[in-house]
This record gives sequence, C-alpha cells and structure tokens, in this order.
Amino acid sequence: MTHNALNINNMRLAVLIDAENVPRYSIKSVMAEIAIYGTPTIKRIYGDWTSPTIAGWKISLLENAITPIQQYSYTTGKNSSDSAMIIDAMDILYTEKTDGFVIVSSDSDFTRLAIRLREAGQWVIGIGEKKTPSAFIAACDKFTYIEVICEDDEEARCENDGGDNRIYAHQRAKRKYTTKIPAQKVPEDIVQLIADSVAALAGDNGAAFMGELGNLILKKQPDFDHRNFGYMSLSAMVKSIDRFETEFRQTTDPNIKHVFVRDKEAT
Repeated sequence: MTHNALNINNMRLAVLIDAENVPRYSIKSVMAEIAIYGTPTIKRIYGDWTSPTIAGWKISLLENAITPIQQYSYTTGKNSSDSAMIIDAMDILYTEKTDGFVIVSSDSDFTRLAIRLREAGQWVIGIGEKKTPSAFIAACDKFTYIEVICEDDEEARCENDGGDNRIYAHQRAKRKYTTKIPAQKVPEDIVQLIADSVAALAGDNGAAFMGELGNLILKKQPDFDHRNFGYMSLSAMVKSIDRFETEFRQTTDPNIKHVFVRDKEAT
C-alpha cells in the first residue's frame, strides 16, 4: 500500500512513546486520539524504568496494554531512549506489516526518523507538547498537541503518593491540560492559509470540497488542528470566519451531504 493510497482512518499503526518526554496522565487521551486513525498493532514505551521519575507509569501501561522497553541511561543528562526507539522503528519498518507510525514525544531528535519513515511510504503521526520544535512537527504528516487532546479528559487523575510535594505540581500541570479552549477569533495567517487552499482546490464555481480542504491544509501545516482554536470541527471553524461561505450538496446517498467552501473575496 503506497503512502498516497492510505486510508488514514483504518491504518495498522506502530506506536512508539518516549516516556521521558510525555506526561503519563495524558496517555489515555493519547491512545484515544490514535484510535481515530487506525489500530495500534504495536505499542511500546521507552525509558529507564529503574529511574524514580518514571516509576509511576505502571498503572497507565497496564490499562492501555503498552509494552515497556528498558533502556538504561548510560550518560547523565542524555536521553538514551531515543536511540532505542529509532532502532526499533527501523526494525519494525522492515519486519512488520504497518501502514504508519505514531511517535509520541516532544523531542526534536526524532525529526530524521520521521523523515526516513515517510520516505519509506509510512504515514507518520506525531503527538507532543506545544514545546515541540518546529522541525519535528514539519517532518510528520500530522502533528497533534497533547494539550489539545487532553483538554476534555476528565479521567486523568493524580495518584496519592503520600503527601510528596510533587503531587501538587502534578495537579497544577493537569489543570493546564484540562482547561477547555474557548472558540476564538481565527488568526489572520490561518485565515490566509484556508483562503490559499480554497483557491488551489476550487472548481469552476469557486467552491472547494471541505474534505479535500482539510487534507491540503494538513499537508501545508502538519500541526493544524481546528481544536487548537476551540472548534469541534473544521466546518464550524470555517463557518465562523466572515470571509468564507459554506454550502451543502446532496450526494447519491440521501443520508449524506458534502460541504463545500467558497472564498467571498476571491475574484
């Protein structure tokens, strides 16, 4: 199956998680997000499990059937899990039947890996925090921010660790992720991105199919997500912008209508 022919809603996915660069209370939301794109046939998480800083992962891993991979930290200050993830990714690429990879990390060290996997025809989804460097984001087909996918997760809970002050820091961090993003005015650069994409796709009547519009925007800007701006769908976001108008067109199926977008400023 070629990269362009993939059905991105029904892929066989290899999920590789960098435990040292992902908050553990986000994992349930992350796995739910991944399920949108396909079936995670491989789920592995990498870290030095002898370190007390990631020892609290056990329950999350059991609940989500994720296999922990031990990687000792041989050098202070260096993330040794990176090389283990990269080696495993290449092994999976050549020995397993997968359509895509999900790299869960905020580390730019995986930029070259993402590029290499895409060159091999794999769909690459990145999931990380907003601190993720732009180079890694651009190397993915799709990139989603953890802060966005965790905002509605009411099931993430802090575990009682006997009064350790770290629990309070953890609670404050969790609140940051679970604050609902209100719908907001769409920035001008995003409006222009939509307008340029509509222009590229518009037919003789000047309208572009919403489904194709979303795909093209994602190709241009992998971290684009309507949820970043507080909207539940791309259609809702486009409708909120005065510059665009939408119309529904009936398909051969009486239960299905397609949404088209027109730029009112286009000449």
